[in-house]
Amino acid sequence: MAGLVIGALSGTAAAQTPPAPAPAKAAPVKPKPAAPDPAFEAARAAFEALPEAERKGLQEALVWTGEYNSVVSGAFGRRSYEALQAYAARKGTGGMPDAAARAALLQEGAAARKAAGFTVKPDATSGAVLGVPERILPKRTAQPGGTRWQSADGRITLETKSFAPGETGLEAVFARVTGPSPERRVTYKLLRPDFLVVTAETPTGKSYIRYAAGAAGLRGITLGYDKALAGEVDRLAIAIANSFVPFPDAVPAAASGPVAAAPAPGALSAPAPLPAPVRRAAPIATGLVVAPGRVLTGAAALAGCRSPAVAGLPARVVPGAGTDLVLLESASLAGRTPVLPALRAGALAAGEGLVVLGAEAEGVAVAPAEAGAAGARITAPLQPGAGGAPVLDRSGSLAGLVAAFPAAPRLVAGVVPPASYALVPAGTVAAFLGQAGLTPPAAAPKTGAGTLGGAAASLSGAVVAVTCQP
Repeated sequence: MAGLVIGALSGTAAAQTPPAPAPAKAAPVKPKPAAPDPAFEAARAAFEALPEAERKGLQEALVWTGEYNSVVSGAFGRRSYEALQAYAARKGTGGMPDAAARAALLQEGAAARKAAGFTVKPDATSGAVLGVPERILPKRTAQPGGTRWQSADGRITLETKSFAPGETGLEAVFARVTGPSPERRVTYKLLRPDFLVVTAETPTGKSYIRYAAGAAGLRGITLGYDKALAGEVDRLAIAIANSFVPFPDAVPAAASGPVAAAPAPGALSAPAPLPAPVRRAAPIATGLVVAPGRVLTGAAALAGCRSPAVAGLPARVVPGAGTDLVLLESASLAGRTPVLPALRAGALAAGEGLVVLGAEAEGVAVAPAEAGAAGARITAPLQPGAGGAPVLDRSGSLAGLVAAFPAAPRLVAGVVPPASYALVPAGTVAAFLGQAGLTPPAAAPKTGAGTLGGAAASLSGAVVAVTCQP
């Protein structure tokens, strides 16, 4: 979920009627698991049988050939599968590339990388390690705390920047790079305790900003370029983001070796972006605690999960009618204050401003959104796990829930750009809750600025992450 992680806040209890107890002998109703994809599983088995260095090399080669736009980690997922399929289709073959095809892919990627003059090495001024397409950005100048590279025509600029410990903080940098501007629109923003990512657009340009915090202070990169060059530079942005290591001295020697040494001929390797230190289970859906021990979420968001969990403890699907929504019941919610928000009465207008509250492993993230035509969809920069997330209108009323999040979202430079998502409307939510014996309060009147922020803060305390147990 794009947005500022605000953590778990204390919610305010709303007037509600306790749900009727489920029949004693009623069997739990669980979503049907998604049917396995034999082709995908066969490709996974073949890919994971390869050495890690070759897996990473293939992913990076696919970045340079234009088929892959995600993190180079060596792990197989839907994006890797689709990239390999796209490469095979372009070559007129099919299935997982054999040894000869993999060698050809590595060579093609190496040739594209060489044509750009892409070199991964330390930047002495900032202290970070990153890859720079030196043939595309031949102009190099020093600047306070970093280095600037530019294209000959000045339409592409890459900069590094560093700050000493105590000189500034991530929050201050985040506030500066996301500040309002009439000519600049922030398209993605994410602030974590140890790093931030922000993308933005102007009428003629695009930018990608990433900063990380460590014992040595702050170190970051900024890439800005002409929109007319996006087709080529978006690919470079992914390669640069994958190569960026802000604090190479903090990386174990075994992992930092490929950074200092030049890659072998025909091999492609680059360090993955600095991972977040929190290693909690990633949510598959977002839930809203609407009654003691009970969570409302989207049915489609749980598709394929036979054993959902809330706060790490098993949850069961409460029997009840409805194809779009489900109620989960879990003992892990003891002591969690439920919030039954007011539901919006009227339809959403196209372009109407909204906000989405999505659960993440370490808290709740708030993302701006806009209503689509007929109010059936929203456009927002969401992250995996946003299926079932509550959507608020400007008065603070619940406009609906995000129906589902795609299994393989489109990524640009490691982030999810704004996309269109189906909305479970407030009317459907009201009918479902009514069947469960819950009656939301009347919609709040529009009282001006500040209402939405307060509603989001109070509601976030009832937003929980739903995970899937193996």
